[in-house]
Amino acid sequence: MNIVILGSPGVGKGTYAKILSEKFNIPRISVGDLFRKAMKNETELGRKIEDYVSRGDLVPDETTIELVKKRLQEDDCKNGFFLDGFPRTIAQAEAMERFKKISKVLNFVASEWIIMSRLGGRRTCRECGATYHVKEVPPKLEGICDRCGGKLYLRSDEAPQAIKNRLRVYLEKTKPVIGYFRKRKLLAIIDANYKFEEVDKVISQCEKHLQNLGEDSRRRRI
Repeated sequence: MNIVILGSPGVGKGTYAKILSEKFNIPRISVGDLFRKAMKNETELGRKIEDYVSRGDLVPDETTIELVKKRLQEDDCKNGFFLDGFPRTIAQAEAMERFKKISKVLNFVASEWIIMSRLGGRRTCRECGATYHVKEVPPKLEGICDRCGGKLYLRSDEAPQAIKNRLRVYLEKTKPVIGYFRKRKLLAIIDANYKFEEVDKVISQCEKHLQNLGEDSRRRRI
């Protein structure tokens, strides 16, 4: 079950992908995490990635494709995965289909004002990468991670100007990917206009589409 997770920045796709990963016992692969790991290790590639990410721009296709392809070849992905943050361009989508067959694409949608509110209030742990929200999911101690005690910070790509740029880039470059997968009859629209405590309403929509994969596969064989 190779599942692609789509949606604009701040729609909550990372949170939903983690929950689905636990429910279906297959890994969640976050391209954002792959980028952050490279940046934290301060490799040459990581420094290049940081330059793009800090501005809210997309990392070039060639770099992103190579990172994702290498990760999906690891043993834990043999039974499937939830891929969060890729593909974001038509070129990436075409490359993806060449090295992995996609079972379903879950596209999470929410209104712009909800997205701005979510991103502007998000805080990330510098040590373990755990995420919080100043209103919806605050830490027990302000500015301190509940999990490891690390300091929380506002990521540069979640500052107001970067958020606006990320949404603009999404509309210009990523939204066409939705049409690409719709034509291939792989796309499922997930309504994500819910509060954090209503996450089950979003997950139940996903489960309905994923549970239908076996039936869809049988129909194609017939």
